[in-house]
Amino acid sequence: MTAADLLPPDPPLGTALGVVAGAGRPGPSRIAVPVGGAYVDVGTLAAAQDGPHPTLLGAPTLDGLLAAGRPAWREVWEWLTDWLADPDRLAPYALPQAGVVPVLPFTVADYVDFFACEEHAANASAIIRAGAGVSGNWRHLPVGYHGRAGTVQVSGTPVVRPHGQRGPGDLGPTKALDFEAELGLVLGGRSRGPVPIEEALDHVFGVVLLNDWSARDIQAWESRPLGPHLGKSFATSISAWITPLDELAGAWLDPPARDPQPLPYLLGKADRGLDLTLEVRLNGERISTPPAADLYWTPAQLVTHLTTNGAPIRPGDLLGSGTISGPRRDQRGCLLELTWGGRDEFALSDGTTRHYLNDGDEVSIVASAPRADGSRFSLGEVHGTITP
Repeated sequence: MTAADLLPPDPPLGTALGVVAGAGRPGPSRIAVPVGGAYVDVGTLAAAQDGPHPTLLGAPTLDGLLAAGRPAWREVWEWLTDWLADPDRLAPYALPQAGVVPVLPFTVADYVDFFACEEHAANASAIIRAGAGVSGNWRHLPVGYHGRAGTVQVSGTPVVRPHGQRGPGDLGPTKALDFEAELGLVLGGRSRGPVPIEEALDHVFGVVLLNDWSARDIQAWESRPLGPHLGKSFATSISAWITPLDELAGAWLDPPARDPQPLPYLLGKADRGLDLTLEVRLNGERISTPPAADLYWTPAQLVTHLTTNGAPIRPGDLLGSGTISGPRRDQRGCLLELTWGGRDEFALSDGTTRHYLNDGDEVSIVASAPRADGSRFSLGEVHGTITP
């Protein structure tokens, strides 16, 4: 491995942590940071260069680091940022590329998916509830559902088309498989709720891109009267690389105007959104650019509301934002909206059309964020291919 292998992509990937495994690394798996086309062994670097928390960084997963809390996270981020400023120094710690692959970087403790985007909530209500409008409670609290942690998978894992009940007496593979472009929050530390909003971001280690795959026909049939179950619990993909929250210091922005005003426990200085631009690609073609800046409910509010009934935070808790959509058609973050519930065909440049996903389709989601100096950096990609 030479220094040339460590050249950054354009736009460069920001500081991000993950875990790699395979024949080209020592031990069962290693915490790593991606630099250009290479993976740098963070544990070996920390041990050799007197880095912070070498035991945590030498572990086979990020579980211990997530448990350590924000002071440790900031130390690691500051140290890594300094090393990444001079990639030539990292060449001795780069892992061979052959046979090394990213794996799920942490043990998912609990998974909760929210419904935090007003545009998506309005569109989904118009499609599913025949124009009934956003439900009366939606602007009062961050609505969410409790998902299955065991079906969260790392980017690149194939997505098997799920079977389920599609209607009365109708069991079979979904005919309406969809993606959902979302932002995921990876939590750490431990706390018994409620967590006040001014402390909420102290529990957010970082962010991932998240695809909450959805079987719309199964979901529609089973969600009467309760919420999503088998129509969503078969697979949720996250990017292999977690962008630490400190890396997003230049991306914070004011929250949107809200009416009615949320209750006091959901208000405070931490109530800020993130100016991230997502890009959804279907078989390599860009089909949508959802803006995370448009989210009605912010990361701190999601954490605080999650714990307001006394629920604890555990290292490895994962929160999804829910589908991110903007006001324009080319900013909608799922095919449910892009095809208006399957009514309208969605045309690709190769001449094919879609209502929902076909077997063999690959969906990838990428994103970029601004730095304080006006430059931009990329977050880790999440992608998956549909198999029969």
